[in-house]
Amino acid sequence: MAAEDAALVRLCLSGQIEATRELIERFQADVFGVCLRMLTHRQDAEDVTQETFLRVFRSLHRWDATRPLRPWILGIAINRCRTWLSQRGRRPELVDYLQETASSAPADDSQELVGEIRLALANLRPEYRSVFVLFHEEGRSYEEIAAVHGRPVGTIKTWLHRTRATALKTHERADHDHPPGSWPWRTGSARHSE
Repeated sequence: MAAEDAALVRLCLSGQIEATRELIERFQADVFGVCLRMLTHRQDAEDVTQETFLRVFRSLHRWDATRPLRPWILGIAINRCRTWLSQRGRRPELVDYLQETASSAPADDSQELVGEIRLALANLRPEYRSVFVLFHEEGRSYEEIAAVHGRPVGTIKTWLHRTRATALKTHERADHDHPPGSWPWRTGSARHSE
Protein backbone atom coordinates (compact mmCIF):
# COMPACT_ATOMS: atom_id res chain seq x y z
CA MET A 1 0.00 0.00 0.00
CA ALA A 2 2.88 2.41 0.73
CA ALA A 3 4.18 2.09 -2.84
CA GLU A 4 0.65 2.60 -4.17
CA ASP A 5 0.23 5.68 -1.95
CA ALA A 6 3.57 7.08 -3.10
CA ALA A 7 2.63 6.60 -6.76
CA LEU A 8 -0.73 8.30 -6.19
CA VAL A 9 0.93 11.23 -4.43
CA ARG A 10 3.42 11.63 -7.31
CA LEU A 11 0.51 11.75 -9.77
CA CYS A 12 -1.29 14.33 -7.62
CA LEU A 13 1.84 16.46 -7.41
CA SER A 14 2.21 16.33 -11.19
CA GLY A 15 -1.25 17.88 -11.48
CA GLN A 16 -3.29 14.90 -12.66
CA ILE A 17 -6.91 15.58 -11.82
CA GLU A 18 -7.90 11.91 -11.83
CA ALA A 19 -5.25 11.15 -9.18
CA THR A 20 -6.60 13.98 -7.04
CA ARG A 21 -10.10 12.51 -7.29
CA GLU A 22 -8.79 9.07 -6.40
CA LEU A 23 -6.97 10.36 -3.31
CA ILE A 24 -10.09 12.16 -2.10
CA GLU A 25 -12.31 9.14 -2.75
CA ARG A 26 -9.88 6.80 -0.98
CA PHE A 27 -9.74 8.84 2.23
CA GLN A 28 -12.92 10.94 2.26
CA ALA A 29 -15.03 8.51 4.31
CA ASP A 30 -12.32 8.14 6.97
CA VAL A 31 -11.73 11.89 7.20
CA PHE A 32 -15.43 12.74 7.30
CA GLY A 33 -16.10 10.05 9.91
CA VAL A 34 -13.40 11.38 12.22
CA CYS A 35 -14.57 14.97 11.72
CA LEU A 36 -18.20 14.10 12.38
CA ARG A 37 -17.36 12.26 15.58
CA MET A 38 -15.02 14.99 16.79
CA LEU A 39 -17.30 17.90 15.93
CA THR A 40 -20.74 16.19 16.33
CA HIS A 41 -22.34 18.45 13.70
CA ARG A 42 -22.68 17.29 10.12
CA GLN A 43 -22.22 20.71 8.53
CA ASP A 44 -19.12 21.43 10.60
CA ALA A 45 -17.74 18.01 9.67
CA GLU A 46 -18.35 18.67 5.98
CA ASP A 47 -16.59 22.03 6.20
CA VAL A 48 -13.63 20.63 8.09
CA THR A 49 -13.39 17.67 5.69
CA GLN A 50 -13.05 20.14 2.83
CA GLU A 51 -10.48 22.16 4.76
CA THR A 52 -8.58 18.97 5.50
CA PHE A 53 -8.25 18.05 1.84
CA LEU A 54 -7.23 21.60 0.95
CA ARG A 55 -4.52 21.36 3.58
CA VAL A 56 -3.52 17.88 2.37
CA PHE A 57 -3.02 19.10 -1.19
CA ARG A 58 -1.14 22.21 -0.04
CA SER A 59 1.20 20.05 2.06
CA LEU A 60 1.44 16.95 -0.12
CA HIS A 61 4.97 17.80 -1.21
CA ARG A 62 6.04 17.51 2.45
CA TRP A 63 4.60 14.03 3.00
CA ASP A 64 7.31 11.51 3.91
CA ALA A 65 6.92 8.64 1.46
CA THR A 66 8.49 6.25 3.98
CA ARG A 67 5.48 6.68 6.26
CA PRO A 68 1.87 5.57 5.68
CA LEU A 69 -0.37 8.16 4.03
CA ARG A 70 -3.60 7.41 5.96
CA PRO A 71 -2.29 8.40 9.44
CA TRP A 72 -0.74 11.54 7.96
CA ILE A 73 -4.08 12.59 6.43
CA LEU A 74 -6.03 11.68 9.59
CA GLY A 75 -3.53 13.72 11.62
CA ILE A 76 -4.30 16.73 9.46
CA ALA A 77 -8.03 16.10 9.94
CA ILE A 78 -7.67 15.94 13.71
CA ASN A 79 -5.60 19.12 13.75
CA ARG A 80 -8.24 20.89 11.64
CA CYS A 81 -10.94 19.65 14.08
CA ARG A 82 -8.94 21.00 17.03
CA THR A 83 -8.63 24.36 15.33
CA TRP A 84 -12.34 24.39 14.48
CA LEU A 85 -13.29 23.53 18.06
CA SER A 86 -11.05 26.23 19.51
CA GLN A 87 -12.49 28.84 17.14
CA ARG A 88 -16.13 27.84 17.42
CA GLY A 89 -17.53 30.67 19.46
CA ARG A 90 -20.99 29.38 20.08
CA ARG A 91 -22.66 26.19 21.10
CA PRO A 92 -25.57 24.89 19.07
CA GLU A 93 -28.78 26.74 19.68
CA LEU A 94 -31.57 24.89 21.45
CA VAL A 95 -33.60 25.12 18.23
CA ASP A 96 -30.80 23.30 16.34
CA TYR A 97 -30.77 20.58 18.98
CA LEU A 98 -34.55 20.18 18.89
CA GLN A 99 -34.54 19.94 15.09
CA GLU A 100 -31.85 17.27 15.19
CA THR A 101 -33.61 15.17 17.82
CA ALA A 102 -37.32 15.76 17.21
CA SER A 103 -37.65 13.26 14.39
CA SER A 104 -35.73 10.45 16.03
CA ALA A 105 -36.97 9.31 19.42
CA PRO A 106 -34.67 6.70 20.92
CA ALA A 107 -36.00 3.19 20.59
CA ASP A 108 -34.23 2.05 23.73
CA ASP A 109 -31.82 3.18 26.43
CA SER A 110 -28.79 2.57 24.21
CA GLN A 111 -29.43 5.84 22.35
CA GLU A 112 -29.55 7.67 25.66
CA LEU A 113 -26.29 6.04 26.68
CA VAL A 114 -24.67 7.06 23.40
CA GLY A 115 -25.83 10.60 24.05
CA GLU A 116 -24.27 10.55 27.51
CA ILE A 117 -20.99 9.31 26.08
CA ARG A 118 -21.07 12.07 23.44
CA LEU A 119 -21.75 14.66 26.13
CA ALA A 120 -18.87 13.39 28.24
CA LEU A 121 -16.54 13.45 25.23
CA ALA A 122 -17.57 16.99 24.29
CA ASN A 123 -16.00 18.30 27.48
CA LEU A 124 -12.65 16.57 27.04
CA ARG A 125 -9.40 17.80 25.55
CA PRO A 126 -9.49 17.38 21.75
CA GLU A 127 -6.57 14.91 21.86
CA TYR A 128 -8.41 12.64 24.28
CA ARG A 129 -11.60 12.85 22.24
CA SER A 130 -9.80 12.03 18.99
CA VAL A 131 -8.06 9.01 20.57
CA PHE A 132 -11.42 7.72 21.82
CA VAL A 133 -13.07 8.26 18.44
CA LEU A 134 -10.24 6.65 16.49
CA PHE A 135 -10.07 3.62 18.80
CA HIS A 136 -13.70 2.91 19.66
CA GLU A 137 -15.58 4.30 16.69
CA GLU A 138 -13.11 4.01 13.82
CA GLY A 139 -11.53 0.75 14.99
CA ARG A 140 -7.95 2.00 14.61
CA SER A 141 -5.06 0.26 16.34
CA TYR A 142 -2.91 1.89 19.01
CA GLU A 143 -0.05 2.04 16.53
CA GLU A 144 -2.14 3.81 13.91
CA ILE A 145 -3.46 6.31 16.46
CA ALA A 146 0.08 6.92 17.71
CA ALA A 147 1.16 7.66 14.12
CA VAL A 148 -1.76 10.07 13.65
CA HIS A 149 -0.87 11.99 16.81
CA GLY A 150 2.89 11.63 16.54
CA ARG A 151 3.03 10.21 20.06
CA PRO A 152 4.25 6.93 21.56
CA VAL A 153 1.78 4.05 21.92
CA GLY A 154 2.04 4.29 25.72
CA THR A 155 0.82 7.88 25.63
CA ILE A 156 -2.13 6.87 23.46
CA LYS A 157 -3.06 4.11 25.93
CA THR A 158 -2.84 6.59 28.81
CA TRP A 159 -5.02 9.14 27.02
CA LEU A 160 -7.57 6.45 26.18
CA HIS A 161 -7.66 5.28 29.81
CA ARG A 162 -8.12 8.85 31.08
CA THR A 163 -10.89 9.46 28.56
CA ARG A 164 -12.74 6.33 29.64
CA ALA A 165 -12.35 7.20 33.32
CA THR A 166 -13.62 10.75 32.80
CA ALA A 167 -16.57 9.58 30.72
CA LEU A 168 -17.43 6.94 33.30
CA LYS A 169 -17.38 9.51 36.12
CA THR A 170 -19.65 11.77 34.09
CA HIS A 171 -22.01 8.87 33.50
CA GLU A 172 -22.07 7.87 37.17
CA ARG A 173 -22.79 11.47 38.22
CA ALA A 174 -25.78 11.52 35.86
CA ASP A 175 -27.43 8.93 38.17
CA HIS A 176 -29.05 6.92 35.40
CA ASP A 177 -30.26 3.36 35.24
CA HIS A 178 -27.19 2.19 33.33
CA PRO A 179 -24.68 0.50 35.61
CA PRO A 180 -21.00 1.21 34.82
CA GLY A 181 -20.68 -2.27 33.31
CA SER A 182 -23.18 -1.31 30.60
CA TRP A 183 -20.67 0.91 28.85
CA PRO A 184 -19.35 -0.71 25.67
CA TRP A 185 -15.68 -0.75 26.61
CA ARG A 186 -16.42 -2.27 30.01
CA THR A 187 -18.20 -5.33 28.64
CA GLY A 188 -15.56 -6.51 26.22
CA SER A 189 -17.49 -5.45 23.13
CA ALA A 190 -14.68 -3.16 21.99
CA ARG A 191 -12.94 -4.19 18.80
CA HIS A 192 -9.51 -4.25 20.41
CA SER A 193 -7.94 -5.85 23.39
CA GLU A 194 -5.74 -3.80 25.63
